[in-house]
Order: sequence, then C-alpha cells, then structure tokens
Amino acid sequence: MRSRRSVRATLVALAATAGLLAAVPAATADPESPAPAASPSAGVTVKVAETAADRLGTARKALVDAVSADVLARSHDASELSPRTAVAQLAEEGRKVVVDVREAKGDWARGVAYVEASREHHGGPEGWLFVAQRENGTWVPGLEGDKAFAEHVATSPLVGKAERATITAYAEREADPQAKPGEIGIQANVNGLLLPWAPNTVMTLTGGPHTHGGVGNWSALDFAGGTGEVRPSREGTATSMCGAGGGWTRVIHPGGFSTDYYHMHNTAYFNGTAISASTRLGSIGVDTCAGGSATGPHVHWSLRTYDANLNGAYTWLNGRTIGGWTWYNGSAEYSGCGTRQGLTACPGTVIYNRHA
Repeated sequence: MRSRRSVRATLVALAATAGLLAAVPAATADPESPAPAASPSAGVTVKVAETAADRLGTARKALVDAVSADVLARSHDASELSPRTAVAQLAEEGRKVVVDVREAKGDWARGVAYVEASREHHGGPEGWLFVAQRENGTWVPGLEGDKAFAEHVATSPLVGKAERATITAYAEREADPQAKPGEIGIQANVNGLLLPWAPNTVMTLTGGPHTHGGVGNWSALDFAGGTGEVRPSREGTATSMCGAGGGWTRVIHPGGFSTDYYHMHNTAYFNGTAISASTRLGSIGVDTCAGGSATGPHVHWSLRTYDANLNGAYTWLNGRTIGGWTWYNGSAEYSGCGTRQGLTACPGTVIYNRHA
C-alpha cells in the first residue's frame, strides 16, 4: 500500500497536470484521451485570511490542493474514496470539507481543516490543525497527528517558542502499543486534566463516555447546567476550529493530550493562542458550526492524544481519571458513569469538578 505522502504527491501532481491540460485549445485535444484528473480541492470550501492570501499569491491553489488531499486521506468517511467522489458524497449528506488558511510567511503556511459531521444525529466533526512547508516548489502539509506535522512544528517560523514546546510534547506522546483501552495504570494518567468548567463548582453529566464522531474510541462526555461557562481542562494552546463565532475550540495541553469543546456559543476567538486554565472558552450551547446536532444546551467534551503510529486520535476514557472522577464505559454509548471516593455519577447526576 502506498504511503499517505505518496498518495498526496500523486494527487497534487495530477491536479497540476490537469491545469496544464486545461490550457490546451479544445481543437488540439485527443477526444479519446482520459479526462483530466479533478483537483483534490474541487468542491472543498476554502477560507484564506487576507494577509495569507496576499503572501501566498499564485501558490495558494497548490497549498489548498495538498491540504485537501491529506484531509480526505485521513477522514474515516472519505479515505477509501477518490477526492472527487468523497466530496460529492459528503455534499449529498449536507456536509462540507473546509480548509482554512490563517497564516503564511515565506515557504510556510498554517491553519485548520475539517470534515463536517452528519447533521442527522448527535456527533462531532473531524478536524486537524495543519502546518505546511513548500519544498522544492511543492507544498508538504503536516496534519495534526502525522510525522510531518511534528517535524514542521519544530522548525516553522509560524510556531512560537512557547507554542512549540506545548505542541511538541503533544506530538511526541506515543501510547504504549501494548496498552489496551481501559487498562488502568500509567496509560490512564492524564496529567491532572479537569472537566470543562471551573474547579470546585458543578455541572450535570448528561452523557457518559461515547464516540466523538460516531466511530472509534469512546472519548467524549456531555455536560450541562451549572453557570453554563466552559473553561479548558488545563492551560495550553487554543484554536477556534470553525473560526470566529464558531462553537468548536481545541486546546493542546502540556503533557501530551488535547481536548475539544463543541456546541458552545458566545465563544472567544483563538488562533494558536496561549491560554490559562481559567480562560473562558464560551458557554454551553447548541452550535453546530461543523455539523452534528444538539437537542439542548451542553458542551460536548472530547479527549485526544497520539497513538503508537503517530496518529492524532480521540482516545479512550475508560479507566482514566479526569476532574477527580474515574470514568467507565457503560453497556451502550452515553450510559457510562464516573466514580469518586465510593460515589458513582451516571447521566443526570450533578457533580463537582475536582483536582483530586
């Protein structure tokens, strides 16, 4: 099987070839030759900050093609399809693929990209931070979770010193390949992460461990009530995944974990911004800026880390202690509970957020 980088290179090369073929007068084209390959970014929603657009110039299209190819190769709903087919099928479901280029400088660019979740049911979108470098005229993006991302973070002038230290710790945290989801011990250590509101105050658990986007590890919890104010689980580097006004924020923490907060409203805007544990992210809400659904105001909180293959992933909660509560899967998604000092909290329970 070809590597993801070779697949990306092939797609981008095909896109470039398509551009050359399109310039040939129709009268000289061979009517029996195959149709030009579609650009990897065809049908993708593209956002580019004005300053980044000015600095990228004509290199913008190639950058977006390269990032789009990687995103579609990584998405669990698109990875087995051609880019054109994947985007078309997602569009039929009312879902967009978004590439948002936020900064550019010289041969570097960074931003976020995501695939919207289905709006037919509760769930979360797939999304990644990216850093891209132009090497010998070709853009090589690193999506959060792959080796290129870790390499680019270490050298890109678009990543500040403090942010580099935090993201590097995240990118280098490789779980023990022998560890099993739910195994209590060193792999369950989350370095003091809290639940997504102020310590020593309460919210109501409305959903036990469940998947973030309908597949994979049961990595998410739902909370509502309390003051309604959402705070990060720990200090770190925050990024507003949907852009200004969107209800989805990701925080990368020291120690190798990141956390997602979705469905918020009245959100603050962050773009690789250093924040403290007391920073207000937003309020519980029903925002679906990147798909999914919400029947009432809440925050959908998810835990991410890297696995042994350097893949950024929504990781298991079973057996991990967060906010003073050790979380366990139930017999079905959303039904699991937390335990603390002999107490058990299942959905519907009001709980305190504790450091220990």
